[in-house]
Amino acid sequence: MRAIDHFDRGHDLDPERRAIVDIDRGIELSFAEVRRLTFRIAAAMQRQGFKAQDVAALYGPNDGTLLVSLLAFWRANGRWVPVNARNAIEANAAFLDYVRCQWMFYHSSVSGSVAALRERCPTLREFVCVDRACNGDPSLEQFIAGVSESDFAEPAIDPFGNLFDFVGIMPTGGTTGPSKGTCVTNLGWSTMIETAAAELDRRTDDPIALVTAPLTHAAGVLAATMFNFGATQVILPGFEPDRVLQAIGDYRISHLYLPPTAMYQCLAHPDAGRFDYSSLRIFVLAGSVCSPEKLRQAVDMFGPVMCQSYGQTECPLIITWFPPEEVARFAREAPARLASCGRPSRTVRVALLDDDGRPVGPGESGEICTRSAMVSHSYFERPEETAEIRRHGWHHTGDIGRFDEQGYLYIVDRKKDMIVTGGFNVFTAEVEAALTAHPEVADAAVFGIPHDKWGEQVHAVVVAPGLTAEALIAHAKGLLGSVKAPKSVDFADAIPRTPNGKHDKKAMRQAYWGRAERMVN
Repeated sequence: MRAIDHFDRGHDLDPERRAIVDIDRGIELSFAEVRRLTFRIAAAMQRQGFKAQDVAALYGPNDGTLLVSLLAFWRANGRWVPVNARNAIEANAAFLDYVRCQWMFYHSSVSGSVAALRERCPTLREFVCVDRACNGDPSLEQFIAGVSESDFAEPAIDPFGNLFDFVGIMPTGGTTGPSKGTCVTNLGWSTMIETAAAELDRRTDDPIALVTAPLTHAAGVLAATMFNFGATQVILPGFEPDRVLQAIGDYRISHLYLPPTAMYQCLAHPDAGRFDYSSLRIFVLAGSVCSPEKLRQAVDMFGPVMCQSYGQTECPLIITWFPPEEVARFAREAPARLASCGRPSRTVRVALLDDDGRPVGPGESGEICTRSAMVSHSYFERPEETAEIRRHGWHHTGDIGRFDEQGYLYIVDRKKDMIVTGGFNVFTAEVEAALTAHPEVADAAVFGIPHDKWGEQVHAVVVAPGLTAEALIAHAKGLLGSVKAPKSVDFADAIPRTPNGKHDKKAMRQAYWGRAERMVN
């Protein structure tokens, strides 16, 4: 199947069912209305010279019309480039130039940035502002004026659904160098959607998803997945804990995705206990390692609906799956297992390999490597870097993990984030989980800093008003022992984050390592 076929499947289940509800813009569209719009937008793009596999970007906050535009890109067999609104202009310009992006559909709220990108990206030639005419660019309504569904010319389709055409070129990396473009095919995208939909579907007769995390990241992937089984997408422009918690009851939300750090903010909301969560069936956590204690608290707060998935841009969303039934059971019976991200999904084979490509022994840690039709095609025009992550016949994720005796996978760190202190390996994710288990710790980032005697020492930056370094170190030492416990702690109002929302450890390390050629000892 092609990416657009998954939306059309949802349409065919009930064309008159609501597909999109944009809360702030007051827009409600049925599946039939969205489908007609995608034909008109795709036809208008063709009128302006768009051809199959041309590259088109979406830029702006969460917006129902941008989501419709994405479906139109796929209707025309285009390659989607998501633009991160949190990135610096130069970073976005570099990526758009690298993938030779030609089209941009954007929201007027980012029009200033679009003007800067227009100057820096010579390949960009067509612009549409989805909500209103802006800076000489037509609104979406103006762009499709005079165009009908019948004007659309269906791109050539083979019986196998154009398996190896690209759905998109997704930026990945960028914390240690320029972003690379991950080329995702229809084959990989469809495998991901079918694997995820098997877990998310049939939880309710009225599936309604809340979209509040950025559509440019995992939230967009989840939205595309849930269109497959006819779910309504209720859209907020961004994440605000009180609005999310209120919307769950107001719109009878059944499916919700958030990264763990956003879930922590929901838990900490002073009025979290007064909202209605009875409609929830699935609350997916993905994007980073989750604190086991916070996950246990979430089960208490939201009910037996919490689940986790592990994936990455190069092998999206669902390498592993930890279903809500198991999360709820382990929250009662075996809380330590909540540190896991679940077991490999049915379309992925997972191996833990050492640096020579050999499987590690039982209970040992190794690099998480996968084989699956979900694995991305390549890095765009980066053959050497593609070959590097495909060594030994596996896709290498760059994450370190271990299996327990029941086959549950535990992500213990990013490979580059391991601390070697006094000859012992310390995985920072394990230390962060211990720190965030303290009820007064809102967030924590752990990394190695130079030490004359041990080479590196374990250092933590913590959001915990009112606590002392001594108390936190003693807490961690009680859970982890003296080697893994932090030897020093800094307190902050918030942990610095990358544009993708992850801890910006590179920036935090810089204060301690200066201009050293490498930040390990």
